Parts: sequence; C-alpha cells; structure tokens
Amino acid sequence: MIRYTFALIVGCAYLLMAGIAMADDYVLTLKDHKFVPQQLVIPAGKKVRITVKNTDKTPSEFESYDLNREKVVKGGEEITVLIGPLDPGVYGIFDDFHKDTTVGTIKAQ
Repeated sequence: MIRYTFALIVGCAYLLMAGIAMADDYVLTLKDHKFVPQQLVIPAGKKVRITVKNTDKTPSEFESYDLNREKVVKGGEEITVLIGPLDPGVYGIFDDFHKDTTVGTIKAQ
C-alpha cells in the first residue's frame, strides 16, 4: 500500500511538472502603475505561464474576475501566474490597489 501511494504521489508530481513545462511563457510588466503591454495576446486553447514583473516601488496586484485570479506583486519583484487553456476572447485584468490607472486585457486568439 505504501508503494502504491508513493507511486501515485510521484506520478501526480510528474504530471504537474510536465504541464507547467508545456506552458508557453509571456511577460507582463507593471510600470508607473500601468500594464505593459496593456493588452497581452496569447494563444487560445493553450496553457500559458505569465511572469508579472512589478518595476514600481509600491506593491501592485494582478487581478481578474474573468480569470479567477488575484495575486499581489511586491514592489521590485515578480510572480508567476498560470492560466488556460482559454476560449477565444478578451479577459479583463486590473490592479485593485491602483484601479484608476492599472487596467488591461488578455486576449486569447
């Protein structure tokens, strides 16, 4: 029973790592409390890994109701967000700390 449990855990870890490794990589930068680019275009139907880099000195947030994501990005740091696969469409993103200036979209096509 212990061998079976161990094999199951190792197998799940392998599948998780393989899924992460197969994700396409994209970068979204927070600069002067704005997303750069303001619209990030990604392929529909694929899992993607987005590195969100905050070049500002204050914390920001990568948030999206459409994508069901919310992550704080400390000033001068970066985070990784895994999303997808997504249907074709436009998905809103924003920074809850700077709602007036930090808005953007992710377009899956």
